[in-house]
Amino acid sequence: MRVAIVENTAATSHGQVGVALHEAGARVELYKPWTGQPLPEKVEADALVVFGGEQSALDDHTHPYLPRLAQLMADYTAADRAVLGICLGAQLMARAFGAKNILGAAPEFGWCEVTLTAEGAADPLFAALPGSFPIYQWHSDTFTLPEGAVQLATSPAAAQQGFRIGRATYATQFHFEANRAVVRDWRSAFGPLIEAAKPGWRFEEEAASLGLAADAHGLAIARAWVGMI
Repeated sequence: MRVAIVENTAATSHGQVGVALHEAGARVELYKPWTGQPLPEKVEADALVVFGGEQSALDDHTHPYLPRLAQLMADYTAADRAVLGICLGAQLMARAFGAKNILGAAPEFGWCEVTLTAEGAADPLFAALPGSFPIYQWHSDTFTLPEGAVQLATSPAAAQQGFRIGRATYATQFHFEANRAVVRDWRSAFGPLIEAAKPGWRFEEEAASLGLAADAHGLAIARAWVGMI
């Protein structure tokens, strides 16, 4: 299978998604549009993954490729190809399908509890997960649910934690790809930003108490999505 992956920042880690794609023997086609590299002009791969970034989904003035990326996600969906948007990728997917992006209104950081809706509990993406589970978060923006989308997950801080459109187009606000190794790397690379997001964050304590379970949940989600390609 061919999977197009779009990275939106230099610090992108594929984490559990990369593990699941490797297990499936996927051929990855990597795009870094923030460097000026053009995005694909049409739907060619079997699936599309859009990872997170520090920009907002509306930062067209600094990242002029964002409208094209949102349209590409809609095009892949229309072609019945599997699509996955994580964090910024989820916010762009919401934009692609006519929802409202809301900036700075829903900050979450660290391993936080996410709860499945009734539809989420019945969805194949989350079939192996409990009704509530810890997963890594790092965002301040949120969005409204696109018309026709199925809400799959929620949290007290950000009601829209996950949705599905069609057969296999999924958005998750939370970073299920970010296992403990990824988070440890981000902690080293972005110490001042993390301190601003959560002063005095006890990384080792949270990693030990919540991170192990989150790693397992994230890999289960990744494998489930890869199985839909």
